[in-house]
Amino acid sequence: MKKISSLIIVGIFICNTTTLAQVGNMFPNMEAETLTNEFVNIPEDIGGKYTLIGIAYSKKAEDYLKGWFEPTYNQFIYKNPNPGPFDFSFDVYTYFIPMFTGAKRPAYKKVMNKLKKTIDKRMQGNILFYKGTLNQYKDALKFDGKELPYFFVLNPEGKIVYATSGRYTRAKMQEITDAVESAMEME
Repeated sequence: MKKISSLIIVGIFICNTTTLAQVGNMFPNMEAETLTNEFVNIPEDIGGKYTLIGIAYSKKAEDYLKGWFEPTYNQFIYKNPNPGPFDFSFDVYTYFIPMFTGAKRPAYKKVMNKLKKTIDKRMQGNILFYKGTLNQYKDALKFDGKELPYFFVLNPEGKIVYATSGRYTRAKMQEITDAVESAMEME
């Protein structure tokens, strides 16, 4: 029993250090295209704003990434036209990036055109498509498994201040929200 407890503790430590390995580093340069056919260069084009980025580089991870769309829209993108005294909105860029690398690159435009028809128009500027190589991002961002999406909170200079991965849960959304609030308070 003691051996199992030790293994669990080591496993938790490894998971946390893998996720935290990127914190403090600059997000690597990435050029991506929105569903509205505009190009965004990260971190260059985020100047002055905090940014939340979700990245997926496999079909399974993309499916999980889609599970984040609605709750992230509600938390970070939607601006209530008639805010009440207790409403709080974030001034944060938010992007979801499916990566088309290797053999998936030829499907880039086909998938983009399909998503243009199915994704809510309010979200189209928040979906970015990346086409290129994976290794530089895999190394810099410490991707350790392709089955899950990865999330990064960047400060206005493009430095990673929080990182996590996985399916949507309320707890993970709260961690991201807390990280954004905390980072913004430190300014």
